[in-house]
Amino acid sequence: MIAMGGNSISPKNKIGTIQEQFKNTRKTLEAISHFINRGYNLCINHGNGPQVGDELLRMDLTYQDVPPLPLGVCVAGTQGTIGYMIQQSLQNKLRELNIDREVVTMVTQVIVDANDPEVQKPKKFIGKRYLKKEALELSKLFNWTVKEQETDLWRRVVPSPMPQYIMHGKSIRSLVEKKTIVIASGGGGIPVYNNNEGYLSGLDAVVDKDYTAAKMGHIIRAQELWIITDVDNVYKNFGTKKQEPVFSMTADEAKKLYEEDYFQEGSIGPKIKAALHFLKHRGDKVVITSIACVKDALNGQAGTEIRN
Repeated sequence: MIAMGGNSISPKNKIGTIQEQFKNTRKTLEAISHFINRGYNLCINHGNGPQVGDELLRMDLTYQDVPPLPLGVCVAGTQGTIGYMIQQSLQNKLRELNIDREVVTMVTQVIVDANDPEVQKPKKFIGKRYLKKEALELSKLFNWTVKEQETDLWRRVVPSPMPQYIMHGKSIRSLVEKKTIVIASGGGGIPVYNNNEGYLSGLDAVVDKDYTAAKMGHIIRAQELWIITDVDNVYKNFGTKKQEPVFSMTADEAKKLYEEDYFQEGSIGPKIKAALHFLKHRGDKVVITSIACVKDALNGQAGTEIRN
């Protein structure tokens, strides 16, 4: 099971044109090809933060002419567009390698609890940054919740409930077991819930893609979870004078450090939480590393490895 960060396709320091995103996707899949060369069965999910942010901005700019879409529909849309980029790039890479394997993208819904505390107190920042006056005007216009993220810079905040159940899991597992490479639960999945009438309904929220990947790994009976992010390995006290790299941990050690707040909640903390969930449910190991270090990490020479 591979969880790819959305910034690997649309880095923070780039404009984010579709040409750039395709180029970055192809670069990312050079690293993924190392798994293919070793005969791995693969399921891939991906982040979508930059892409959803762009979708929201397009609607901010055009709402007077075109009705805006709910956030859940934007998540579904980016699952399709990013899945298409990964799928096509991976198909071309397989042709280069002369390997006959199919690649499919599964638009994936994830059931969440509509009464999750996160729904009542949204705190996940999303979309463009605004000055306070504009942010408050938009919040009234669109019924947003907005908060100050940095000094004088405000953003929309949305719920980020925990995934309870990943739909289509049996189909995904069946495909993976037949060596089809599956791109699923992009952006953490489309958040839905069971309403009072017993039907599925969408929710304006986002789901943590690493935690969804950990649950998906359990469903497909994956032995390994790879979390590919923008750092080469995990650090304790990241970004401080006490920053210290960690190259290997047991699950118990990782849990202790997590509980003692050595891992920042806004960055590596959720990835450690996802790793612990995966290892608790039959997983053998988790590797956290960057795209550039995947090859070396496969040889045990880079990244952070967590095992039971």
